[in-house]
Amino acid sequence: MSTETQVLWGIGVFGGLLLLILFRRLVAWVVKLIFRTTLGAGVLTALSYVGGAIGLNLGVNLCNALVLGVLGAPGFGLLMMLNWLVRAG
Repeated sequence: MSTETQVLWGIGVFGGLLLLILFRRLVAWVVKLIFRTTLGAGVLTALSYVGGAIGLNLGVNLCNALVLGVLGAPGFGLLMMLNWLVRAG
């Protein structure tokens, strides 16, 4: 590995770390959103197994998981109301 390549790698790593430091709040927010969306998808998946028996049917998709991830329990209520409106109308 030549000296020029090592210098370029060093500059790239330093620049990447600098960007992470500058945008740490944004990075933390994105990581938190991904975690909560994954958790919401897990809740939707669990609900799809049990929900038929109690009359709760929501699709397991990214949009529903994002709503649950961002809004939490009120998002679940919103999805249920929208589901009810679509089926009633």
